[in-house]
Amino acid sequence: MTEQDKTYPVKRKHLTPGLFCANLRKVIDMEKIGHQVFLYDFYGELLTDHQKSVYEDVVQNDMSLSEIADERGISRQGVHDLVKRCDRILSSYEEKLHLVERFFKNRENVARIRELAAGGAGDSAEVLAEIYRISGQILEEL
Repeated sequence: MTEQDKTYPVKRKHLTPGLFCANLRKVIDMEKIGHQVFLYDFYGELLTDHQKSVYEDVVQNDMSLSEIADERGISRQGVHDLVKRCDRILSSYEEKLHLVERFFKNRENVARIRELAAGGAGDSAEVLAEIYRISGQILEEL
């Protein structure tokens, strides 16, 4: 029996739903933070200086609410409320302007154009027609 043919038992504790849920929660938190970063990148300048600095500390500098509260001499609840308010403000800008959504859509379109240009697959006239169609979509978005 070779080393590759051996099977090793997996302990039941490694297959628990709690572990899966904990890891899933971390992934969801990372997605939320990523979304917050993009919202801040696009709309952060529309916040007040105080809102920007606190929001940056939470989202970009990964500081805890307690750390920020101690540093600024305000309550932890005040920091929490400010961050939630900023989230709502930034989300409302995105609901109205859709800049982040358009950014991702255009990024996908550009990636598809690059893929078509580099791939060389298919009839060149078809590839050019597809590139022309996608570039037209991008220009409409602008």
